[in-house]
Amino acid sequence: MRGGERRHRVAETIRKVVGDILRFEFGDPRVRRATVTRAEVTGDLSLARIYVSVLGTPSEQKETLEVLARARGRVRSLLGRRVRLRQTPEVRFVFDSSVEFSIRLEELLEKERRRAPKPEDPDRGEGGGH
Repeated sequence: MRGGERRHRVAETIRKVVGDILRFEFGDPRVRRATVTRAEVTGDLSLARIYVSVLGTPSEQKETLEVLARARGRVRSLLGRRVRLRQTPEVRFVFDSSVEFSIRLEELLEKERRRAPKPEDPDRGEGGGH
């Protein structure tokens, strides 16, 4: 399993480095909407899938992913300068909807909490005889 361990370490390094690249190397505000949530690399380290969550409307998310797709070469070049690998992996950005799903789920739960009747306080029970 040693190869899997290394692959995981490389993926985690790539996640951090690409996150920094997007945050600090691009002046485009559309790129700043993206947050790198995780990275996966193939067994031969030739491909890195970079999962990003994108804040904004569906059209803003689509636009951001298009900008990231066009910036793949630059991101790969900057990644190659920061991470020492025999070969810098090809970079592909993938939309990660899990963050958006979690936010929506939390909003729904909060709405239900507000609607649900409050349970009776057991310390304030009626007719406790005190």
